[in-house]
Amino acid sequence: MGLPDERRLRPRFLTALVLTAPVLVIAMGGMFAPETFHHLNPQLTGWAQLLLTTPVFFWCGWFFLRRWWQSIRERDPNMFTLTVTGTGTAYFYSVAVVLWGQALPGGLHDAHGIPLYFESAAVITTLVLLGQILEQRAHARTDAALHALLDLAPRTAHRVRDGREEDVPVDAIGPGDLLRVRPGEKVPVDGLLTEGHSDLDESMLTGEPVPLAKAAGDRVSAGTLNTTGSFVFRAERVGRDTLLAQIVRLVEEAQESEAPIARLADRVSAWFVPGVLVIAGLTFAAWLGLGPEPRLAHALVNAVAVLIIACPCALGLATPVALVTGLGRGAQAGVLVKDAAALERLATVTTVLIDKTGTLTEGHPRVIAIDPASGFEAGELLRLAAAAESSSEHPLARALVVAARERGLTLPAATDFSATPGLGVSARVEGRAIQVGRAPEDARIHPTATLVGVTVDGRQAGTVALADPIKATTPTAIAELHRLGLRVVMVTGDRAATAEAVAKELGLDGCHAGVTPARKQELVREHQARGERVLFAGDGINDAPALAAADAGIAMGTGTDIAMQSAGLVLVRGDLGALVQAVHLSRATLRTIKQNLFLAFVYNGLGLTVATGALYPFTGWLLSPMLAGAAMSLSSLSVVANALRLRHLKL
Repeated sequence: MGLPDERRLRPRFLTALVLTAPVLVIAMGGMFAPETFHHLNPQLTGWAQLLLTTPVFFWCGWFFLRRWWQSIRERDPNMFTLTVTGTGTAYFYSVAVVLWGQALPGGLHDAHGIPLYFESAAVITTLVLLGQILEQRAHARTDAALHALLDLAPRTAHRVRDGREEDVPVDAIGPGDLLRVRPGEKVPVDGLLTEGHSDLDESMLTGEPVPLAKAAGDRVSAGTLNTTGSFVFRAERVGRDTLLAQIVRLVEEAQESEAPIARLADRVSAWFVPGVLVIAGLTFAAWLGLGPEPRLAHALVNAVAVLIIACPCALGLATPVALVTGLGRGAQAGVLVKDAAALERLATVTTVLIDKTGTLTEGHPRVIAIDPASGFEAGELLRLAAAAESSSEHPLARALVVAARERGLTLPAATDFSATPGLGVSARVEGRAIQVGRAPEDARIHPTATLVGVTVDGRQAGTVALADPIKATTPTAIAELHRLGLRVVMVTGDRAATAEAVAKELGLDGCHAGVTPARKQELVREHQARGERVLFAGDGINDAPALAAADAGIAMGTGTDIAMQSAGLVLVRGDLGALVQAVHLSRATLRTIKQNLFLAFVYNGLGLTVATGALYPFTGWLLSPMLAGAAMSLSSLSVVANALRLRHLKL
């Protein structure tokens, strides 16, 4: 029996907030304005608190009451057991005081009558509701991520039958159907190209920015974008069998199989809750049988004090307050935390798996070297090549044009332009025949580059090397990750030579090349099977399953929507340096949570010792329920103050 989603919890939280505020003012007003509040009619203020707290306890906290009963019935104590036991004790004890106060033992009275603890019941219920809303918010991401994946595939397709085309829903396509894809359209299903040729942008699957040339016999995948020509292909895998659908299932499985965070507070509650109940019972029995007169009054006061001081206000606040403060500090530093649990997990990671394109690199090809043949100059070679490519929309063509403009070169007009997908372009520039395409086999190879060959009037004029440069901030970030004790391994769909060269240049601890989307997820799980806690950082759709499967997934803000929706954290700037900041933030947040839990346990431990009356034979000290409530409030304030220090954390 789980808790409902945020939409159902939110109105109950807002109602609790409105009703609790006046209860808190009435209960605590005597501490700040005693002359005013101590002259109020205690019977009227008692009834006011009763009327305001009752809907908070029963309606706003109804889901907690159900969880409490479930924990009792199944003998599985948890935070809700302790919360409702404490708030219930405070509430029903206070109700008894309002209804039968005059008939209760005189030992329960102080100078201002019998103390009430409605504010404890109301405030704790409100705070626990807030904590649950924050936790439930993290679970709302799954559906959005999966819908974003499914929306990549078009809704209709152009089916070719008997030489005629007809538009049909994608659901009506079967294996063997012939389908036409025009320029600018997405491929509807997986299949084999049979007629025509084109360049397909597969970055949404592979993460690589350069479109791949496709001709008869090549396979095409659903959701990929046709950038240039028109072609016909035969459908092979449709519906749930497409690669896109398989990625959806991978994300679903990763999110469903992810183990929930083992909450320290819940583990402690397994023994703390029954322990407190036993202590309260023993306290009542001991004072009733062995205590001084009035025995019943002393027994009741001390037993109630035990239950109230054990109420887990500080324990319940220890984690959510630190997390909320950490989330805000992260947002200031460009670290968007979408899943608060991911921030906790990030603090414990030991291995970082990083995608290359768009994460370590900029994600856009650039000219990195020009190698002119004898008789040609580098500037002239680039000028002619860029002029010939100026009419093309191919990413490599745009890279040539950008490089020429950055060097201040003036591009002459090109005529007789012709493009052959996968082979290159040809045009006439200043009366000369220019061809730009694949480099000759004997061209000098740059280990990390794509080589483009240029011919002028049939003569080899040289080669241009293009590559996706490493971000300027990447080397420093990698060094800092190593300093933090993390292993850094690159995972990419790129060719082995490029991957190994980049890994060597950055001093990485390893690399995996030619990796498919499913394989990326497998790599994450292989590292986890070896006992490692894995952080995966990426930006492409191909990274989504791995991001979901990792102990902590971080997406670059410059990446695809689905990557950002599958990850628990997003680096808004798309800067790997922000990943280092995220690790620092997570460790500081987890350290603060542990400090808060320690403070909460110290208060509970000391408070329980005094509340039982164990010190009475030696010091004459007894802890009244009022002081127990004050001690509980003080522990909560100390936890909040400690958590707020995160607002000034230097990252």
